[in-house]
Parts: sequence; C-alpha cells; structure tokens
Amino acid sequence: MLEHRPSSHDDLVDHLVRSTALQRGEAVRVVLDVLAYFDETTEEFVRRRHRELQSGGAVNAAIFERIAAELPHRAVAPPELSLRQLRRMVYG
Repeated sequence: MLEHRPSSHDDLVDHLVRSTALQRGEAVRVVLDVLAYFDETTEEFVRRRHRELQSGGAVNAAIFERIAAELPHRAVAPPELSLRQLRRMVYG
C-alpha cells in the first residue's frame, strides 16, 4: 500500500478533485502513484522497461534502442547512456 506523503501535495490533490471526476481518495492515489513513478532510479526504470518490453515479445536489440530513446524524456533525464551501459544495468 502506498503511504501518505506530507501534506505539501494537498493542493495538487485539491486541484485534481476540482478539475476531474476523481474522489479525494482516488486523487491521493493518483498523486502517490505519479510520485512513485518519478522516484524510480534510472537503473530501476531500465530494468522495469526491459521486463515490460520483453514480456511483450520484443527482442533485446529493439528493447535497448527503445529504452535509450525513452530515457531523455524522463522528468529528470539521466546522462546519455550507451546500449552497453543499458545492458549492464539489466544483466550486470
């Protein structure tokens, strides 16, 4: 279960309740889910995306190319990583 973050996000929750059909509890969950998503480290993101794409039937060559293309679009983009660096994050 996601724990409640400090009330500093209450204004965002209030905004979501006003601007969407979400109830307060649902809005809190959405905010916590988004924050958890962006708390993910680069390594965690690479491993997660590799699992997701691999389970969808993609092959490693295409997977690592796609992950490399997605990384710069993260909220806080990591430095550019080579395909080899990405592979090492997944396989050690």
